Amino acid sequence: MSLSVKGLAGAGAIAWGGCYFLVGIANMVWSTYGTAWLDLAASIYPGYEPTGGFGSVVVLTLYALLDGAVAGAIFAWLYNLFAGDTRAEAPRP
Repeated sequence: MSLSVKGLAGAGAIAWGGCYFLVGIANMVWSTYGTAWLDLAASIYPGYEPTGGFGSVVVLTLYALLDGAVAGAIFAWLYNLFAGDTRAEAPRP
């Protein structure tokens, strides 16, 4: 069985982008929420400022969507590469 590269890329993008979006919004509401994680994100993603407001959260989310999609696609591709074709073939008459 092989993984869908496109499907896992989409799932990774939604999961990673959604996490960063929710933490960014929560940080705007509660200023101490997720500050260490958002500071780490600021050191990785150029253009993101943890205190930059909603526009900065959108920039962070776009970076995270791209990052999650690439990570999901690479994971699925590597899995398919190393797993090989595990389906049993029917014997030919």
